Amino acid sequence: MHLGFDVAARGGCATGRGQIVLTGFEPPALTLNLGKYRLTVVVTNGAVLEALADPTRRAIFERLAESPAAVGELAANLPVSRPAVSQHLKVLKSAGLVSSRPEGTRRVYALEPGGLGQLRDYLDRFWSTALASFQRAVEDEQGAM
Repeated sequence: MHLGFDVAARGGCATGRGQIVLTGFEPPALTLNLGKYRLTVVVTNGAVLEALADPTRRAIFERLAESPAAVGELAANLPVSRPAVSQHLKVLKSAGLVSSRPEGTRRVYALEPGGLGQLRDYLDRFWSTALASFQRAVEDEQGAM
């Protein structure tokens, strides 16, 4: 997706026209092109972890792991309003964890496999490191015997 914009920095030191380019979730990135300058911000797992830090969002995420659902279905089992569920879904969607599709007059939300893959890759790095550390500790202990 490309969005055009005008920019003017305070004091007029940087002005011009540019575009924002949003890429997909492999990983998601925001690129700001301003003439000869380009700034790319890659969305890391921080957004994913931040999104799942909230207990209500985690409950929504876990519910969507069972099956896709509309906002009303999700809100029926949560102690928050439909508008609050919509806001939580917006955060989960911006983190790449859920997607939505229109179905009649409502939107149905489901887990986004790409977002789950990023989260799994992130956690696998720690798991691999932990296992390697454990193996070294066991080998060091056996070598000391």
